[in-house]
Amino acid sequence: MLWIKAFHIVFMTTWFAGLFYLPRLFVYHAMSTDRPSLERFKIMERKLFRGIMTPSAVLAILFGIALLHYVPEFLHTGWMAAKLALVAFLILYHVWCGVILKTFREDRNSRSHVWYRWFNEVPVLALVAIVILVVVKPF
Repeated sequence: MLWIKAFHIVFMTTWFAGLFYLPRLFVYHAMSTDRPSLERFKIMERKLFRGIMTPSAVLAILFGIALLHYVPEFLHTGWMAAKLALVAFLILYHVWCGVILKTFREDRNSRSHVWYRWFNEVPVLALVAIVILVVVKPF
């Protein structure tokens, strides 16, 4: 079980790295005006989303499910219900990032870099809440 927990943490960390970095790329992409920069950001965003974020998300979720298989009593706790709700929210955020990536790829972005700066803060709040829930187990 410790191996499963270790891999869950590794892939959760790499998923969050992508959740932090991709919206930051969106900030810079929204600020860019020259064609070479716009095309470079499209490539970087695609590679991050498809090559790192999505596989990491899938593996973090699979290892998390495996952990729950070994400790099913956690499913009956309030803190785990709250954590799983936050994970569901992060999955939706991940999908939303994919939609935004497509918008940039098709040169249809209409949001400002300021909007993306705020959008970039969302996973930070989720991470803080999840860590508190898992470590403190407040309910």
